[in-house]
Amino acid sequence: MNELPIVASDTCCGLTGTVIDAESATRIAPMFKALGDPVRLRLAALIASRPEVCVCDLQTHFTLSGPTISHHLKVLREAGLIGGERRGTWVYYWINPDALRSLSVLLSPAPAASAVVD
Repeated sequence: MNELPIVASDTCCGLTGTVIDAESATRIAPMFKALGDPVRLRLAALIASRPEVCVCDLQTHFTLSGPTISHHLKVLREAGLIGGERRGTWVYYWINPDALRSLSVLLSPAPAASAVVD
């Protein structure tokens, strides 16, 4: 019978070396859920690409209606991924760097000592 090699836990990702408490999981899970939608993932990436972005600039990247874009932005905001501020007619958005750090800690590969344990 062929056995699969055992991969060292420190070769995969941050999840394998991170114990996450219930409070942190409750705070971070909505961020992953919000990013699970392709439109919201694209919106978050567009917003993260600059220090701040006007909603008028975001709408040009989609064939969706303004209210639909607003709904997706609301979900990202409620998840804590973005912040926003109304300035006159437009709302300007920015990415929440603390939220990205929380996500990246869980997704970053841990340094590998050795890929396979014998």
